[in-house]
Amino acid sequence: MMPSESSMFPIFYGIDTQVKHNLERVLRAFRQHRVGSHHFSSVSGYGHDDLGRDTLDKVFAEVFQAEAALVRSQFVSGTHAIACALYGVLRPGDECLAVAGAPYDTLEEVIGLRSSGQGSLAEFGITYRELPLTAADSVDWDALETAIKPNTRLVHIQRSCGYSWRTTLTIAEIERIVATVKRQKSDVVCFVDNCYGEFLEDREPTAVGADLMAGSLIKNPGGTIATTGAYVAGRADLVEAAACRLTAPGIGSSGGSSLNQNRLMYQGLFLAPQMVGEAMKGNYLLAATFDALGYLVKPSPALAQRDVIQAIKLGSPEKMIAFCKAIQQHSPIDAYVEPVPAVTPGYDTQLVMAGGTFIDGSTSELSADGPLREPYVVYCQGGTHWTHVALAVEAATAAIGPA
Repeated sequence: MMPSESSMFPIFYGIDTQVKHNLERVLRAFRQHRVGSHHFSSVSGYGHDDLGRDTLDKVFAEVFQAEAALVRSQFVSGTHAIACALYGVLRPGDECLAVAGAPYDTLEEVIGLRSSGQGSLAEFGITYRELPLTAADSVDWDALETAIKPNTRLVHIQRSCGYSWRTTLTIAEIERIVATVKRQKSDVVCFVDNCYGEFLEDREPTAVGADLMAGSLIKNPGGTIATTGAYVAGRADLVEAAACRLTAPGIGSSGGSSLNQNRLMYQGLFLAPQMVGEAMKGNYLLAATFDALGYLVKPSPALAQRDVIQAIKLGSPEKMIAFCKAIQQHSPIDAYVEPVPAVTPGYDTQLVMAGGTFIDGSTSELSADGPLREPYVVYCQGGTHWTHVALAVEAATAAIGPA
């Protein structure tokens, strides 16, 4: 049974207060850089002197409290932006150290943990090491104190839970990781996979010492209307290094036409705090409902939302499929389609996905998915308004029943 609407309103008011603060941050950047309708225009060809694109980079940098940003439709996904950042920083003989557990599944082939012959980091002589999470699924702070080696060049910090049963990192925890790493070796690059994390708090990782971060525009910062693309943000030299991997050395951030996407990216950034707030409300509703039905949920309804992902441990593939079917049937697009498990590029396990979204693959709109493997957890993401999530939750509870 869903919680009563009146019981949710105090929590929703707190979320709206945060939305207001983050929207003020966005509006301040728009004013500072004198954004006008002329910035919606685009250029063709090489993309040289694209005023709208270059101003958008500056706006993103200010909003994310970073020296520089690179916002491009040429990034095909968040994974692509992350890969450009890693290839931009790391060189043969360097070590990449993951300190918050395993990176998201789609980075395994980038790192070289599976598959070969694709030019992974491992094939370029870049080693990889990982600090496992503790038994309580948290960062191993004791191990982190002495984790940095002489050849450690980059520390990878996975902010979101991804497809793992752990709690998403807070900005305070990221700040602690960065400080712990820098005490051991000041020139280590602290990189944050910021996917799903933008506008969850009043600051971003680059405001608390992270050197570089990346994320997707069809997640939080695209506000549900950016049609594709991603960003990197952080220290100016590192952002340019990532740009040289996206384009070519000598071209870097000066190339790449915005292809008439500028208006959607500006407007998406303006909408982003509100869309993230609605997703947080929907996640609270999911957590409270399925916790009451006896399912394990993360985060629990007693905790503040740290992510736009709500994990629900369903315990069987049958319940996962039934849950996703219910979400799909209450989506605005392709409601008549039945989700079936399938292999998806970048993953080594069959996934079942519900995603009747206006933008294909958009996880800032309501979606639900997960790998068909133990312990059979479904990950619900996004939502443009909590009332839509409420209708989908009613259907999902009817489909799977109590634990």
